[in-house]
Amino acid sequence: MRLSRYFLPVLKEPPSDAQIVSHRLMLRAGMIRQQAAGIYSWLPLGYRVLRRIEAIVHEEQERVGHIPLLMPTLQPADLWRESGRYDAYGAEMLRVRDRHKRDLLYGPTNEEMITDIFRAHVGSYRDLPLTLYHIQWKFRDEIRPRFGVMRGREFLMKDGYNFDVDKAAALHAYNRHMVSYLRTYERMGLTAIPMRADSGPIGGDDTHEFLVLAQTGESEVFYDDRVTALKLGARAVDHDDPAAVKAVCEEFTSLYARTDETHDEAAFAQVPQAHRKVGRGIEVGQIFYFGTKYSEPMGAVVVNDQGERVPVHMGSHGIGVSRLLGAIIEASHDERGIIWPEGVTPYHAGIVNLKQGDGAADAACEGLYAALAAKGLSALYDDRGERAGAKFATMDLIGLPWRLTVGPRGLAAGVVELTCRRTGESEEMSPEAAVDRLAQIYAAHP
Repeated sequence: MRLSRYFLPVLKEPPSDAQIVSHRLMLRAGMIRQQAAGIYSWLPLGYRVLRRIEAIVHEEQERVGHIPLLMPTLQPADLWRESGRYDAYGAEMLRVRDRHKRDLLYGPTNEEMITDIFRAHVGSYRDLPLTLYHIQWKFRDEIRPRFGVMRGREFLMKDGYNFDVDKAAALHAYNRHMVSYLRTYERMGLTAIPMRADSGPIGGDDTHEFLVLAQTGESEVFYDDRVTALKLGARAVDHDDPAAVKAVCEEFTSLYARTDETHDEAAFAQVPQAHRKVGRGIEVGQIFYFGTKYSEPMGAVVVNDQGERVPVHMGSHGIGVSRLLGAIIEASHDERGIIWPEGVTPYHAGIVNLKQGDGAADAACEGLYAALAAKGLSALYDDRGERAGAKFATMDLIGLPWRLTVGPRGLAAGVVELTCRRTGESEEMSPEAAVDRLAQIYAAHP
């Protein structure tokens, strides 16, 4: 994409009501625009990152055998009355009535609707296990929406639902989701710690939140700092092997890590003092096992291998897709702007032409642009007639991980400059070598 043709409305100063780093930088970088309290338009750069995050979530869900579908944003209130949650959910639910006087709601979550879909089409244990998920916009009428996309009223969420014949199978689904989520967050450059949490209005006894450590986090967290060194990495995990999956989960949950809602001071005191840490965290996902909470009242039953009709065991599993943008920025920025991890960057590299209109510089930039595209890499080419300092400031603000700088002096020596946004280190090399280096870097960040 050529910047002269792109829509990137960067701001010199953010609005005064932007309280946290991610909100300020998303506004300044032209990623979002507020349309109402807690409701945002996603401008091209922000939308591009949103879709990259969404793609990673899809890939990791499908890797473990979960099946995507798409449910509507509006749901009939009668389904929620069946489960008993319509009145219990509270003022966060946006309730509406159509022209035929039918009660509807803008879905804050989808347990009831997915249970209705399941009970209409599945009746035998032979069709289990089954996990269905979607990525869809949700609405929760927060009393004080704030912090940009971190606590908005409208948000994009992945929510998945497992259906299993008994508790043991459902707990395997729970563990499988935990492993899937660990890999998902690592691909985004995040260390997201699974912490024992409270189930809230979803219900159930088994639940973990995934939290990214950040000073602006809404939750106080207590943890053994050795948990931050744990990585799933590229290890192979057989997701159909309950023992193998459980072993990974035990590895990542054996060290103390809890939110303030479930904190146990006596257990925390057993952590060696040198590793005992208190901080704040941003919730980016949560998994639940809640048994037959929804299947019993809504009649979601199957015939088991004994010929008995039994309610299925369920769980729900969410990832805050839009919230993740804010969390990534909170975890990865400096005084100049955003620093995108390679896995979620909107463009793989920026190209800065130091002398727009110079024949050799223009040709070299066009050559780099084409060569990167041939390698499957996207570039944002700053071909504007701006000063070099303004171009560098824009690139630093929007946070692309790598920058290629092209100017007459370097070209006379046959080189361009490749700069790492995270470290600030630069290296001069031939244009061909620079393209090959970027291809190698991104091969490690699929």
